[in-house]
Parts: sequence; C-alpha cells; structure tokens
Amino acid sequence: MRYLCKGIFAAIWAVALLGGPANAASTSFDGAWNVRISSSSETCGNGATVAIGINNGQIASSSAAVSASGRVADAGRINVTLSTGIKRAVGFGRLSGTSGSGTWRGALCTGTWTAQRM
Repeated sequence: MRYLCKGIFAAIWAVALLGGPANAASTSFDGAWNVRISSSSETCGNGATVAIGINNGQIASSSAAVSASGRVADAGRINVTLSTGIKRAVGFGRLSGTSGSGTWRGALCTGTWTAQRM
C-alpha cells in the first residue's frame, strides 16, 4: 500500500492542483514542471517527485505508470486528477511564474505539493 500511495502522490501533481472547471491558460504556464509531493502521514510514504507537462493549459503526465489530466487557468489556478489502476487522487492549487503549491487528497491519504518550472 505504501508504494501505491507513493505512485499516486507522484501522479497527483499537481497534483496535483482542482476546484471546478478552469479555463485553459494561453501559454503562460506551458512547459515542463517538476512536482514534489508530500504526505501528511508516514504510512502514506515520505513523498515523491514527478515530472509533468502543461501544453495550452492542459496537464499531462510524463510517466507511463500514472495518468494525469487537468487544467491551468489564466490566473494560475490548477486542477489535476492523477490515477493509476483504480486508485485516484486530486490536487488543487496555484502556479505563479516559475513555482507553485497546493494540496492533494486520495482515498486514504492527503498532503501538499510544490512545483518548480524546469
């Protein structure tokens, strides 16, 4: 279970990042991002790092093991859903310039995330 949660954390990025439908951003947040996922519980793992891509405001995972979908609004609000198999996690937050942060939640775990543009 610990490794499954780590995989979900990695995928969550943003993780993560959701609060309702967001309009796709023009291109201000487009590019590659490195996301650090942290859990609020040791039983859920010590955290993970995942690379994601944003293209025309659409979020995609660069990992074959984790599916990522979501959007970044013009103002930087980000919504993301990450899944692997039947496990799923959602993330909410905000990007600003070259960094971002927010929270995420899954069925059994919750935590925070931070992001840096690569």
